[in-house]
Amino acid sequence: MITATDLRKSYGSTPALQGLSLTVTPGTICGLIGPDGAGKTTAMRIVCGLLRPDQGQARVLGLDPVADGPAVKPRLGYMPQRFSLYPDLTVAENLAFFADLYGVTRRARGQREAELLAFSRLDSFRDRRAGRLSGGMKQKLALSCTLIHTPEVLVLDEPTTGVDPVSRREFWRILAQLAGRGLSLLVSTPYMDEADRCDQIILMHAGRALTAGPPAAVSAAFPHQILEVSGPGTGAAWARLRSQPPAGIEVHRFGDRLHLIYAGTGHPDRVRELLTGTEVTMQPVPAGVEDVFVDLLQAQP
Repeated sequence: MITATDLRKSYGSTPALQGLSLTVTPGTICGLIGPDGAGKTTAMRIVCGLLRPDQGQARVLGLDPVADGPAVKPRLGYMPQRFSLYPDLTVAENLAFFADLYGVTRRARGQREAELLAFSRLDSFRDRRAGRLSGGMKQKLALSCTLIHTPEVLVLDEPTTGVDPVSRREFWRILAQLAGRGLSLLVSTPYMDEADRCDQIILMHAGRALTAGPPAAVSAAFPHQILEVSGPGTGAAWARLRSQPPAGIEVHRFGDRLHLIYAGTGHPDRVRELLTGTEVTMQPVPAGVEDVFVDLLQAQP
């Protein structure tokens, strides 16, 4: 449904994409995972036909999104990073506006609006102005407006950025349901923990794909062992390990936990000695996507 081959794009002398390739098949979610400046938005704008690549090509439903724009746009839904709806219009009025914009017939509009309001759980807020919605509700309204013309392909640029954790989970539940209906979704996010909600991921940095594949396969390829340190003494453990770094062991902080990555000369017994007296527990854990990303980033020249 979406393919991109060797996409390259620069803004002046600054490269934004340096050879990105991807494929999104029907009924799947492909996640572009990476920090700001990784090239995610540029890739999405090329896929939507809003930018021309300097090199490479993108195809949506087998069509060129620029040359065949009039044929692609009715079948494509694009949700940009910034909330772009009209804050002075109500939920229902925003849906009606986008229905007009996409040429949805009057006959189909009422049923479609009712379905989307129920699907997004916004039916009880249909008369509330968009500007008075919470962040999570705004994103669900933006998604509903993106879906009003029943697209086959969705491109969503960081749809959960700035949204509270509960709303993030609810939003991903909706995306999973859309994929279950056969839609193809290309989604970007800076949140590594959202990678597991995708069928395929591409870890991006500085316009390049560091690695790609199903999240479980990406994590399974991690070449080192990991000890996780957790508990009320994690802060003290972090300070002690930073002041006395154990040889051959890398220490990374992940929120309220520490990950100790070791291989070769590193030995966890030295860490246990250093942390004697701190209120922490240590246990081996499998690698997560964030561990993989940090490791790959450190390997970059």
